[in-house]
Amino acid sequence: MDQIEIKDLEVYAYHGVFPEEKEKGQLFYVTAVLHTDLHPAGAADALTLSTHYGEVALTLKKAMEAKGFDLIEAAAEYCAREVLLTYPLVRSIDLKVSKPHAPIPVPFSDVSVTIHRGWRQAFLGLGSNMGDSEAILKGSVEALSSDLLIRVVKTSDWIVTKPYGGVEQDDFLNGVVQIETLYTPQELLQKLHAIEADYGRRREIHWDPRTLDMDILLFEDVIMDTKTLTIPHRDMCNRDFVLRPMAQIAPYARHPGNQRTMEELLALNINKASKG
Repeated sequence: MDQIEIKDLEVYAYHGVFPEEKEKGQLFYVTAVLHTDLHPAGAADALTLSTHYGEVALTLKKAMEAKGFDLIEAAAEYCAREVLLTYPLVRSIDLKVSKPHAPIPVPFSDVSVTIHRGWRQAFLGLGSNMGDSEAILKGSVEALSSDLLIRVVKTSDWIVTKPYGGVEQDDFLNGVVQIETLYTPQELLQKLHAIEADYGRRREIHWDPRTLDMDILLFEDVIMDTKTLTIPHRDMCNRDFVLRPMAQIAPYARHPGNQRTMEELLALNINKASKG
């Protein structure tokens, strides 16, 4: 991806653990590399199709001056988020915050932190079989859209499916939502749990009826397995209620484990069901 670089932006700010740092302040230097597509702007010679680096520089300066953080790590996080939320053409950012006058009792030339942050793609599975399921699913998508750190890209059709797991209960209404997010997978999981709780979801019995179920199916090419989160979602390759809506909105998205597309996985699942 193309880049716009702002190098060594000088800002006087008040970040530091020690009281005198917050009282007297000191000089910081910020370098930002914006990852974006510059071809449309270059081809048309139109600033409106690019990201105005002068405005980005002012945004970074204001962000550095807006509040005093103990750590330059926190200052970097705040600055990166402000740029990503303000400039929609910027897909990701490498941000370096330097603190050349840090109170270190030995000679040094600089101390700095560098972070990479950006919008990341994820697919979420949604389901409900209690209450007004359609209204609940639509409301959950609206809740996602209302979060500044989430962009809803596509929503599949809602489909009626039989319960999974052998527990006798009503049919489910299921669908898939494609999003872009600045959250980490764990942070996104916490967000989904909060939305579920708003709709009265209780996690008491496995495979139980539920007002709202929200799962992370895929998160970029991440493969992880912890006590609280498994990505890709466990057993998604065998779940018709996941593969059908996934194949509708992202037929060529690949499972990072087996590298099969959603379209291929759905065909395999249908073939398996017909033989069973």
